[in-house]
This record gives sequence, structure tokens and C-alpha cells, in this order.
Amino acid sequence: DLDGLRQAASEADGVIHLAFKHEAMRTGDFMGAVDSDRAATQALGETLIGTDKPFVTTGGTLMLAMAGITGRPGTEDDQSGGGPRVDAANYTIGLAQQSVRSSVVRLAPMVHSDLDHHGFTHALIEFARENGAAAYVGDGSNRWPAANTYDIGVLYRLAVEKAPAGSTFHGVGDLGIPRKLIAETIAGKLGVQTKSIADEEAPQYLGFLAAFAGLDNPTSNDKTRQVLGWEPTHPGWIEDVENGHYFPAVA
Repeated sequence: DLDGLRQAASEADGVIHLAFKHEAMRTGDFMGAVDSDRAATQALGETLIGTDKPFVTTGGTLMLAMAGITGRPGTEDDQSGGGPRVDAANYTIGLAQQSVRSSVVRLAPMVHSDLDHHGFTHALIEFARENGAAAYVGDGSNRWPAANTYDIGVLYRLAVEKAPAGSTFHGVGDLGIPRKLIAETIAGKLGVQTKSIADEEAPQYLGFLAAFAGLDNPTSNDKTRQVLGWEPTHPGWIEDVENGHYFPAVA
């Protein structure tokens, strides 16, 4: 309902856009979800032109790795010319030239807490349960960042309150956890084995996450902390998973 989004944006003091059609991505229509996100971002953004209102949208740190920024921590200043989700982010940043206090929060692939019900952590657990093994590609040395939902909530609030126009931030607490360690943590909680797989086996063991499974995505949050004064304080991914709420007891 793009008209509904425009109406809501026109009446708001500021806008935060977090929605994404994850259900479409999970069934294989990632590009359909990307297109819907771009349309929603543009509908909201064009309504805010000339208002100087804050507009915070959402990207993903994995898009940096997909753009070839790997082997070192990706920074908030790293940009890509275009691509899935990146086009919407670049549109948002461009609104800074049209009197919108726009910013983008790139989220880690694993945003976790007891509030997480459908995220990548749940998906990795379910794939491991179904396959009887927690899989990782190759030697599992590639890294994924993570962030606690409660810290991310604070980050979005700070971005609305004081993000400079045209800025990019990184919603990451754990800067890069090796995928093998992620698999070992899940396997230990489920009581299953870990399994090294080849790239071509990833769809079998990791489903819709196969395209991201082997990406190395260490990510810095230095600029985010400096500009916004944001400090992650809640449990990191390993501690949170070890706490057990992702593994409810079966009655």
C-alpha cells in the first residue's frame, strides 16, 4: 500500500523503515522482496523531500561482501554503486541533497535476542535440526557479524535523533564470528554434528541462506559509535544462543 505509506510519512515527524519481505526471500524470491523494498523506500522518501525530517532506512552488511568487500572489516564509508538492497540505500543517501535528514543502518545478518522469531539464527538452527548437522562452507573461517535486538533498537533511536544527513551506520555488536564457531555453537545446543560442505552443497544444507553461506563479512562499527555515541551493551551472539531461549524445551 504505497499510498498508505505516503500518507503516514506526510503526517509523521520522522520515518524509520525496517520492513522487508523475508517470507518472499525464504521461498526463493529475493529479488521480488528487493523490488518491494525499493518501491516502499521511494514512496516514503519522495514524501519527505524538502521537509528536513529524519528518514532512517535499513540495509545489510552482507551486501558489502557481495560487492567484493571481504578479507577486512567493512566500514561505514564503504559504498557500492548498486545491487540488491544497495539501490534502496543509495536512494536514501541521495535524499540528503533534497532536504531530507536521511541515513541508512546496515544490519548484521544475525540480529538476535529473545525478541527474534524469524531471523537468520532461527533459520540456521532449523536447517541444522532438519539435516542432523550444522553446516558451514569450506574451513568455516569466513566471518559473520551479529547484533543484539535491544542494542539495535537504541541505534535506530539515535539515528532518528541525531544522524547527519546522508550518513551510513553499522548495526553490529560482534564484528565477525567465524562460521565454523557459529555451527559449533548451534550443534552443541542441538546435540548434532558439524559438517564442512562445498559451495555446491550449500542449497541442500542451508536453503535460502546458501548464497550468503561462504561470504566473509567482518564489519566495523567504529564510525557508528563515534558519530552517534552508540555502545552495544547486551549479550553477544554466542552468549545469547548459549542462554537457551532459541531452544525451548519440548513438553
